Amino acid sequence: MLSPGWARPLQGVLPDSLPKVFNDETDVLHARYRHLALNRSKAHQLPGNLAAWKEQRKRLRENVIARTGVKFYESLPFNLKETGKYQGNGYTVKNVYFQTRPDVYATANLYEPEGKGPFPAVVMMMGHSRDGKLYEPYQLVGQSLAREGYVALCIDPWGAGERGTVHGEFEYHGAALGASLLNIGETLMGMQLTDNIRAVDLLRSLPNVDRDKIGATGASGGGNQTMWLAAIDERVKAAMPVVSVGTFDSYIMAHNCVCEVLPKGLTFTEEWGVLGLVAPRAIKMCNHNQESNPTFYPAEMKKSLAKAQPVFDWYGVGKNIGYELYDHPHGYFAEDREALLGWMDFHLKGKGDGRPRKEQQVSALPAGQLMVFQDGKRDPKVQSTESYSRWAGSELKKKLMAESAINAAKKRSDLSALLGISGKPAIAVSQKAGETDGWSRVILETGDERLLPVLLRKGKNKEFVVVAHAEGKSAIPASGLSLLMKSGSGIAVIDFSGTGEAFSKSSNGFDNLSRLHTYGRAALWLGGTVMGNWADELATVADWLRKEQGAAGVSFHGYKEAGLAGIFHAATGGKLKEVHTYGSPASYVFDSGKGIEHFGVGVHVPGILQWGDLSLAAALGQSPVFLHNPVTLSGRALSSPEKEEAQKEYAAMRTKTGGGAKVVID
Repeated sequence: MLSPGWARPLQGVLPDSLPKVFNDETDVLHARYRHLALNRSKAHQLPGNLAAWKEQRKRLRENVIARTGVKFYESLPFNLKETGKYQGNGYTVKNVYFQTRPDVYATANLYEPEGKGPFPAVVMMMGHSRDGKLYEPYQLVGQSLAREGYVALCIDPWGAGERGTVHGEFEYHGAALGASLLNIGETLMGMQLTDNIRAVDLLRSLPNVDRDKIGATGASGGGNQTMWLAAIDERVKAAMPVVSVGTFDSYIMAHNCVCEVLPKGLTFTEEWGVLGLVAPRAIKMCNHNQESNPTFYPAEMKKSLAKAQPVFDWYGVGKNIGYELYDHPHGYFAEDREALLGWMDFHLKGKGDGRPRKEQQVSALPAGQLMVFQDGKRDPKVQSTESYSRWAGSELKKKLMAESAINAAKKRSDLSALLGISGKPAIAVSQKAGETDGWSRVILETGDERLLPVLLRKGKNKEFVVVAHAEGKSAIPASGLSLLMKSGSGIAVIDFSGTGEAFSKSSNGFDNLSRLHTYGRAALWLGGTVMGNWADELATVADWLRKEQGAAGVSFHGYKEAGLAGIFHAATGGKLKEVHTYGSPASYVFDSGKGIEHFGVGVHVPGILQWGDLSLAAALGQSPVFLHNPVTLSGRALSSPEKEEAQKEYAAMRTKTGGGAKVVID
């Protein structure tokens, strides 16, 4: 057993001297995923008539519900609690929190007009302001609505505003933190959609609200939520998403939040289909000419509008979908609020003609006036992504450990489906690119158009070791490669897709949110996962070594999350002599939001903890697994007692599955 010593400092100049395989800077990953996205987008075409649309609509709605993981709790008590109130000019704002799922509460501001009502009501969904409902442009929407005779509920999005990890410390709810929800079988989109459906439930229960006249609005990520809420909740009669509607195709390899990811979404619909779900109810889009995000360019919105328009026409309500363009950058401005008032007046009050109208003067309040809780004194039932993911993950782990026997064949098949593993993509071309410093530079071109850069060095025996690092080959410790060379085995160093030379340089500016952020989101939209892709790529290299290099045996050494490619490959039927991981997670159970960026977004796998965990994956394979210096999902090194407990868990999984090779944790 070889242990390259992942934690030791780099020795010598070996990693820096590793030659490049590609001779140019062509962004192959970006080109491939843009091609895939365009093809999938083009495949989604309008049906020919209303009857055909109704059939498609039913399937589409079911798919959206399944893929978002949205939950419905219409009979759940709200337990609405008010912690403060402000009396403004013509309106009152109440600071409230209420139950959105069992023992989970959301914070919100409830804006109410003067008088008894009943009034029409609007759910206002926040975008990516870290302070949520406190952000001045969003406050002004609530005020404007209330002063014009609407009840408005401005709800903090899941993980933002007062729903962050530490109360009073506002944080971004997406990136690796929001993606962590995937492991417990949730999506950030679904968490928000569940909250917003409950917001509609709450508004309809209030005595001063006309329960049959509910609208919805929001900007950016909040506009995205508005579209999904209106599509799924038919009680929403009119919606106005601002700076958010574009095309799903344009999301791929571009800059968008994890909350705007629908896993497998592009495999069954485009954005026009979701707009179509709103028909025959009403929706108007407001986009801006100075928009900086290509996804929300007016041209992208118009593509979706053009496809959705016939659906509304078939229902005889062609004017129930429309748009406004304003000469503004990204945001929610006065012109948008005036468009909102005109649209809601027409569809909820039966007044006007739907065109924008002037609003009364509004001005933002001090943030402290709208806080539901004093800093640090939040009710623990207002959960964060950290607390909820840790609790849910622990519950799922208990369920797994309570199983007395596990059907290995079914679990293996289910894991392949979760990962989106295609079965190793066959090699179409193996091209040599010359030799440098004793390394043969090889490009493996697969049947599904992947280009895999590989460095090959033959050894004294017929054994080969594949080596990969989640941050690319330049991050592989020199000491590790040196030890492998001394062993006499041949070495194949690969940059998995999204790493090293196979990194998408076009997405570099977007990945400041989290490593593999852009690629991870793109893979999910198209029905795959980064982990599944890497397992496929490892399978391809191992097969090539056996067939073309005469390898008698192939082992794998992977650093950080790249190590999981070996475990998943072996778990889904791959034949490896040994699997060694270095600094890889020992479990997908969430432990802490601090350090959650240690691994890239691509490490997360939708539903992996509902399926099992890494201990089960290791037990399904026939390859001995060596976990060197394992860590938690947030990158914290396991303590000695934690290693002992993990060793017991991995051994128990071998017993439950009735097989599997040994696992050693050191």
